[in-house]
Amino acid sequence: MSTTTSARSASLTKREEMAERTMAFHFSKPADFQFRAGQAMDVTLLNPPETDGEGNTRTFTIASAPFDADLMITTRMRDTAFKRVLGNAAPGLEVKIEGPSGSFALSRKAEKPAVLLAGGIGITPFVSIIRQAAHDQAPHQIYLFYSNRRPEDACFLDLLSEAARQNPNFHLIATMTEMSKSRLEWKGETGYVNKEMLTKHLPTLQGPIYYLAGPPAMVTAMRGKLTNAGVDEDDIRTEEFAGY
Repeated sequence: MSTTTSARSASLTKREEMAERTMAFHFSKPADFQFRAGQAMDVTLLNPPETDGEGNTRTFTIASAPFDADLMITTRMRDTAFKRVLGNAAPGLEVKIEGPSGSFALSRKAEKPAVLLAGGIGITPFVSIIRQAAHDQAPHQIYLFYSNRRPEDACFLDLLSEAARQNPNFHLIATMTEMSKSRLEWKGETGYVNKEMLTKHLPTLQGPIYYLAGPPAMVTAMRGKLTNAGVDEDDIRTEEFAGY
């Protein structure tokens, strides 16, 4: 699919809290807006009541799947003018969207397993990819390693758990790194994703295509762990999520 940059108008239909300090925003999808799961779009606020040096435009991965009727973005809520305006907006707010952009999409090589490595809000492209793969009945074996500090910080856990129950090709491995700071019970993996955790859950480390999405430091560290484990650089795709 070619990338287009024509601007379109979209309106906010609803917003919801997804985790602590994390919100999802749903927008109407223009009839001619098409994208591949894993791609992103620019969202621009029109005549916002306040602005700051970071400006009125942000790039967000589209967390909804291409088959969905709306466009959803999910973001950590920081104390910036853009986030304050969006966080307080009522349904009906008009924004400008441009895109889609990016090539962080599931490989068409279905014979190669897809290993998705997400840290925190880096989960957003993978939610779209996983749901679209199930919708398309894609033959890929998909393994998601999803790392958060605590369950309170983790978006989409229920949705992903349900997806794993419904799609035998999708395998969810969620892990928490700071359970001592959580008030909730957790029966899944704990600690950081490392070679030992990958080896425990994957048939083999060499062969899959690895997709890394999360904070830049996490992506860099994970890439180093994979190459040290003998993974070919050509089999690693990355998408960094800075702190905006």
